[in-house]
Amino acid sequence: MASAAEQMAANMSWRTFGKAKELQQRILFALGLLIVYRVGTYIPVPGIDAEQLRLFFEQAGQGIGGMVNMFTGGAISRMAVFSLGIMPYISASIIVQLLTSMVPSLEQLKKEGEQGRRKINQYTRYGTVFLALFQGYGIAVGLESGGLATDPGWFFRASTVITLVGGTMFLMWLGEQITARGIGNGISLIIFVGIIAELPAALAQFFEAGRTGALSGGVILAVIVMAIAVIAFVVFIERALRKIHIQYPRRQVGNKMYGGESSHLPVKINPAGVIPAIFASSLLLLPQTVATFGGTGEGGGWLSWVSAYMGRGQPLNLLFFGFLIVFFAYFYTANVAFKTDDVADNLKKQGGFVPGIRPGKRTAEYLDYVVSRLLVVGSAYLTAVCLLPELLISQFAIPFYFGGTSLLIVVSVSMDTVSQIQSHMLAHQYESLIEKSKLRGKGARKKKTQGRR
Repeated sequence: MASAAEQMAANMSWRTFGKAKELQQRILFALGLLIVYRVGTYIPVPGIDAEQLRLFFEQAGQGIGGMVNMFTGGAISRMAVFSLGIMPYISASIIVQLLTSMVPSLEQLKKEGEQGRRKINQYTRYGTVFLALFQGYGIAVGLESGGLATDPGWFFRASTVITLVGGTMFLMWLGEQITARGIGNGISLIIFVGIIAELPAALAQFFEAGRTGALSGGVILAVIVMAIAVIAFVVFIERALRKIHIQYPRRQVGNKMYGGESSHLPVKINPAGVIPAIFASSLLLLPQTVATFGGTGEGGGWLSWVSAYMGRGQPLNLLFFGFLIVFFAYFYTANVAFKTDDVADNLKKQGGFVPGIRPGKRTAEYLDYVVSRLLVVGSAYLTAVCLLPELLISQFAIPFYFGGTSLLIVVSVSMDTVSQIQSHMLAHQYESLIEKSKLRGKGARKKKTQGRR
């Protein structure tokens, strides 16, 4: 027999959505800020030669520049104010989280609750400014050396750095506002919208290549089948759960027995979701963003090396990408997504226990064992989804938007956002039921009082 929650979930419809005014306001708020983001990707940085920039990206579009352009929603190909995208903020978040696990003072700060979290967020913002300054200056120098600046000099460098850093900080604020007052994860949605907005142009380019004969019909069909298979595989794995049986003890109050129920603790095969792929891409794009422009000048040095050996489909790029995905799958799960110590403490406080396992430390160790085994499959799945399509697509002139990373982000963020919308609708239904029960209770008491009179 279906539970009350399952029955309510089955009754969710457009009519229910129409009554959830708070959810509608959250969705409209998020959409409004995402529109602001898309407008910003078309506002150019002053002092750029548009024609030279277009010619440059026609050459760099299938190399590192294409990958950078995908994660910035096409902003860097137009050299817009949001050209750095949200990647400096993600990179800074990674660095701060790593330091939090290694530095005792930061680890203690993390345990101080809301005040400690605000302090860590402040450090993350400082790190974002530093990384954005580094990338912005590298891009400004690269634009000058590549002949893309109309009036080279220190004034051009300063204005470019200030504009790009300001754009990144504004994007960071937009992401935080969407998370707090909108729906879904703001940072992930910004990346998601950037990919979706450029997807129609990528599809047109893809089919145009087939029409002109640059790509054969077999290659086009193979890419379409691969994209559908990746989407189906991602949906299947993201919905898969490992259910851990939880038992609650029975207790006697007077002559009645309470408790004794059993439930399940659901653990996803990939608890970290799409975050490892975004983190890995962010760290790889940190030097690549500078190399896209800095490697255009004479004597590019290490930037030319990055362009040559860390480009799309290169063995070194794939090796680092795969390693970072596996590392962040374990790191993010252990520190953010599924903290076994916290889960074990909460179960102990609620009186729940895993049958045959002592509450507390033993439960945490058992959860560690289960999660680590699941992550072997979860990290392998993430690596396969992100790398295998890249190996196939890198052999042909196919847009980056058909790669495993972009498809994984689009599907995972869509599922997460829909899940949050369903949670808000379910909460709205619960609130409606509670209000109705209160009104019925008041009516019953009123009738009872009138009957006594």
